[in-house]
Amino acid sequence: MNGGNDMPKGSPERTERRKCEILDACEKVYKAQGFYGVNIKEISSEVSLTRPAIYNYFETKEEILLGLLAREYEIWCGQLEKIIPTACGYTAETLSEKIAHTLENKEILLRILNMNLFEIELNSRVERLAEFKKLYLRCITALSDILRAYKPDVTGMECEDFCNSFCALLFGVYPFAFHTEKQKEAMKLAGVKFREPTIYQMVYKSLLKLIPNK
Repeated sequence: MNGGNDMPKGSPERTERRKCEILDACEKVYKAQGFYGVNIKEISSEVSLTRPAIYNYFETKEEILLGLLAREYEIWCGQLEKIIPTACGYTAETLSEKIAHTLENKEILLRILNMNLFEIELNSRVERLAEFKKLYLRCITALSDILRAYKPDVTGMECEDFCNSFCALLFGVYPFAFHTEKQKEAMKLAGVKFREPTIYQMVYKSLLKLIPNK
């Protein structure tokens, strides 16, 4: 194992394909087994790379998960940025719908944010973490630009409050939208009433309260 200090040989395109292959395998294992089921051995069994070869691309399993989260964020950023040019003509309801739709299929992103981000950041190199934070900043910028396009007279403080509140909301969506069978059984035994709203429903209703009126 070289600890990720030596770059793998080959073209940038080949390197990117290998990384994508590793991230795809990580996503498959994470969906099936969760954070504690993800390890280099399991990932290597899903790809055409040996365990030592994987370390050429990622130093720890947490860095692979960080790469997976970054990929999800990059997709989300692109979807948010497409809203900006037309946001000026939207009502609060329509804007809430548009933003909520960008997250309705982001189960992996929301699950990692809620359950595993602390451990992932703790065990990733600072330069890899900085790469992810740049994507986070890009999303915050897109959200601010959407709000400014929707309401040109919005203040900087209103933008900041909106982004902070919305990002805090994202950390709590997953556990309300998804329950394990054990959690359901425990809540029934405890007499706790619960529903399982969709990601879209939760985000849409919350955005209606966060987006200022024109």
